[in-house]
Formats: sequence, C-alpha cells, structure tokens
Amino acid sequence: MGKKIVAIIAGGDSSEHDVSMRSAAGISSWLDTEKYIVYTIEVRGLNWQVLLSDGTTTEVNRHDFSFVEKGQTIHPDFAYITIHGTPGENGILQGYFELLQIPYSSCNLLAAAITFDKFTLNQYLKGFGVKIADAILLRKGQSISNEEVIEKVGLPCFIKPNGAGSSFGVTRCKDVSDIQPAIATAHKECPEVMIESEIVGTEIANGVFRKANGDIHVLPITEVVSENEFFDYNAKYNGQVTEITPARFSDETTKRIKALTEAIYTIIGGEGIMRVDYIISKGTASDGSQTDVINLLEINATPGMTATSFIPQQAKADDLQMKDILDEVINQKLGAKK
Repeated sequence: MGKKIVAIIAGGDSSEHDVSMRSAAGISSWLDTEKYIVYTIEVRGLNWQVLLSDGTTTEVNRHDFSFVEKGQTIHPDFAYITIHGTPGENGILQGYFELLQIPYSSCNLLAAAITFDKFTLNQYLKGFGVKIADAILLRKGQSISNEEVIEKVGLPCFIKPNGAGSSFGVTRCKDVSDIQPAIATAHKECPEVMIESEIVGTEIANGVFRKANGDIHVLPITEVVSENEFFDYNAKYNGQVTEITPARFSDETTKRIKALTEAIYTIIGGEGIMRVDYIISKGTASDGSQTDVINLLEINATPGMTATSFIPQQAKADDLQMKDILDEVINQKLGAKK
C-alpha cells in the first residue's frame, strides 16, 4: 500500500489563528514521512489554502476537500484538525468531514460542540458527579449588575469567553470596578460570557488519547506554576510559567485524577488526543483528614501541539514518541472507517 495523504487543518477565525499554525508545524514535524504525505491547509473564513513545499499555495475545493498540485488532483485520506477555536474546535469542521466521509483526528461534532462551550460542558458533567465552580452564563445582549455577580459567584472571580481558548479575553476580577470592563473584554472574543467563581488550588493538565486498538491511554499529569495571577496567555505561550511533569501529587491523588480523566473522556465520547484541565484544591474528608479535591476547569478537544505544549511534555514523561501517538490516532480512525 502507498503512503496515506494527511492534511493538517490549521488557522481558523479566532484570535488563536497563529497558535494553531504553530501547532500545525509541530504535528507536521512529528508525522512519519515513511508512512504519510503531509500537507498543511491554512483556513481563514472561506479562504482555504494548501501550503505547498515550493512556497506557493493552491486553493482547496471545499465540495470534496481536494486540491490540485502540479496538474494532479489530490484527495487527502485523513484530516488532522488543529484549529484552536472556530471552526475546528466547535464541531463545524467535524460535521463537514462527516458529510464527506473523510476520517479526522478529533472527537465528533456533538462532543466538540459540548467541550467548546465551557458552561454547557461543566453543567453536563456536573450531572455525573464532576466537581465544578459556581458560574453564570451571560448571552449577548444580556446584562448583569456588579451586585448580582458578587452575590452569585463572589470575588475574586474569572470572567472569560464561553467559547474560546488560549486565555484570550480572560480576566481575573479582584475588585467590583473590574467586572463590567472584563465582561466587555470577553465579549470581544465570544457572544457568550462565563462568570466563574475562583477555586484556589493547583492547576494541572492531563492528556489522553485513544489507541488504534480502541484502548484509552491517559498520559502523565502536568502541574502548572504560573508567574502571573493565573495561567494566562503570556504564561501559556511566552514562558511565564513553570510546568512540572509528572505533577507533584501522591500516588493516590494521581490515580484519582487519571481515573477521572478516563471517565470524562468516555462520557463525552472522546476521540483523538484531548486534554482535561483541573484545579486541585484542599478539602476535608469524612474522617476529618485533609484531602485533594479535583475540580474540572475545562476540556480541550484540539489541544496545543507545539514543541513546548503539554501533550509533547507528557508523552516524553511517559517514554512515548509523538510520532507513535499520532500513528495510533490516525490508525484508530482509519481502522474505524473500514
């Protein structure tokens, strides 16, 4: 059999466009060129351009996801979605590839839509016993008084876009005067805004993926120690953070976190590589002893895949090669198509 053609779909229409392009470069560098012919497609609205090896571009025919190179029509066998934000993280591209019956890397349309909507995701998983912070959803056109915010979630609180990532538009509000400007900032990124109470604790990230044989593999946990007030954009992408993998928890807490990650992945119908983020706070057990409380922060269905992202760090700590993990993801999806 010949090499499979893999198209990495990157870019997108959100503030995370450039981060997505860096993730595409990471994925491209890890894919096994002995097995795959790799193209990167940059998406901006309805402008889908294939970045060719000679530095030129060619347009994608969106009717069948094909393109022409040197007079030959190319039909990719597999789409690796690494758009952070719309349309790759919220189910839009997943629905498109479902219609064309082209295997793709991430979870399905419904799971992508749910994980992208932070408020909906948290309320859904709350029904399964997952601990979450108190939160308010504010839709476009709605307003809320400072007094209501303080009454319902208290201060400090976080005000963030309900459907976005990479900490764009996120504000930690310590004073009443911060609230309305923070809502306006979040609205610039998304029509819906989530106002969430602060949980004091240790932020962690836990990657997970489904292997070619269908088994779920949970990666080591990364502990996040930000130099800033929280894990904001500068901490994520400009090095203002210390990331410790594996995280410094007891064996018992580590097992509980990884078991919860696998359970959440199963509940939402996880596929491909996902990352579950938590805040680990301190609580009191029934016997009066202190215990670690696992609070869900969010799920990233198309996590960052740059060389310094969490997933590559966790793979290294697990003695796994990114090349092999991507192989598992692609083969699992291609096998499911048969």
